[in-house]
Amino acid sequence: MSYFAKIEDGVVTNVIAADQDFIDNNMDGEWVQTSYNTYGGKHYDPDTGLEDDKPQLRKNYAGIGGIYDSVRDAFYASQPYPSWTLDEDTCIWGPPVPQPADMSPEKMYEWDEDTTAWVEITE
Repeated sequence: MSYFAKIEDGVVTNVIAADQDFIDNNMDGEWVQTSYNTYGGKHYDPDTGLEDDKPQLRKNYAGIGGIYDSVRDAFYASQPYPSWTLDEDTCIWGPPVPQPADMSPEKMYEWDEDTTAWVEITE
């Protein structure tokens, strides 16, 4: 069994587990296969969570509300902030300034689009 994303105007509107034959014979609209084990253009072993040598499929797993880019043949999330750019290799959005090196569960930061900087959460 595989996962398939329904695409409407480039947006993922549904994701289901099905066989290719079921998709081909029973589903209307555009359905594109996605891999639960693909992230950032790499495939990960479902048992260990470690990167393996299997081929990735469409850069990332399809998420409802996400984008399917038919030119890149890739799934990715909607742009989180106007200043962030899409990494062409991973199809993951990244900030113009790297996350602080000391970010941890004890020291959290959030993105401030007005200043295009990471701001420590002090609550």
